[in-house]
Amino acid sequence: MKRDRPRLNLGLDRFSGLYIWALIIIVFSVWQPALFPTMATVHSVASEQAITGILALAVLIPLAAGAYDLSVGSTINLSCILVTELMANDHWGMVPSIVVTLLVGVLIGAVNGLLVVRLHIDSFIATLGMATIVAAVQTIVSGNNQPVPAEGTAWNNLTQTSVFGFQIVFVYLIVIAVVLWWMLQRTPAGRYLFAIGGNREAARLSGVKVSRYVWLSLILSGGLSGLGGVLYASLLGPSLTFGQGMLLPAFAAVFLGSTQIRPGRFNVWGTLLAVYVLATGVKGLQLITGVQWLNDMFNGVALIGAVGFAVWRQRAAARRRLVGARAGDGTPSAPGGPPPGPGNAGMLPGHQVSGQASSGAAQARAVQA
Repeated sequence: MKRDRPRLNLGLDRFSGLYIWALIIIVFSVWQPALFPTMATVHSVASEQAITGILALAVLIPLAAGAYDLSVGSTINLSCILVTELMANDHWGMVPSIVVTLLVGVLIGAVNGLLVVRLHIDSFIATLGMATIVAAVQTIVSGNNQPVPAEGTAWNNLTQTSVFGFQIVFVYLIVIAVVLWWMLQRTPAGRYLFAIGGNREAARLSGVKVSRYVWLSLILSGGLSGLGGVLYASLLGPSLTFGQGMLLPAFAAVFLGSTQIRPGRFNVWGTLLAVYVLATGVKGLQLITGVQWLNDMFNGVALIGAVGFAVWRQRAAARRRLVGARAGDGTPSAPGGPPPGPGNAGMLPGHQVSGQASSGAAQARAVQA
């Protein structure tokens, strides 16, 4: 009897991003030894991508529940303009300005939830429409003129205080990531979100309040986007256009992150890994070529590649389950029919493999328990 040879497992199925990251660092360090492998580059990439990381986490929350939020780019931009206008032009204090801005972000998320949950509008369409409405509100607030930056020591220190050489905005990102990871992985609410994203009907039949959690995910997304706008205004000053430019990198990071750490599921640490892998590659290419359009090119290719890879993995897993089912009971399955077992929770909303209702309901009951 021929024995199977032991396979060397280097974690490529879960940590390929770390290998790619290391390869990028080595290549650009050899290519540009005077510019790339420096602490200045490390600190620059860490702080510059902190806001993108926060926006990516805002995108991740509703995606875990099977919903898109395309309004996050407009929300973060409006928040940046609003907090600046309140402080610089209306002479509000820093704390009231921040509180009002965060409430506006939460309100946008609540309206998104109303459209998706109560009016049953597809989340892609509803949040895309909301993005254009928010952009119009931004024009009204700013008068389509670049606002005067807010000033003050406390305002600048909000994001620019140094902690071990890193700007404190990077620390905020890590704290938010830890809290969100704990919420998604260690609380019933997080497990419900993934159950809804995997099989909404099975979750509903098992007693999970689907509408409530989808609505909550959109509210959290709006609030986190509002916070990102406040931090951007403190770190870099107001901008009328930066939000939409962050939308693609945020989605690219979330989908690419779903192939890391916990493949097949949107997850916090995979998302942050993807943010910094992409940012490191872009930074190296910009140092070498000086070309600024590489950011959009890099993120666009990464998004297409990540979604394509995720779909390929999903179909490959479905084929393996189908072959296993046929080998187990000898019953041929109809070609093209759904494979047995539930879909992948939190993966590719609107395109999950649905699975059999009884199996999906059993999974949702286990999650609730």
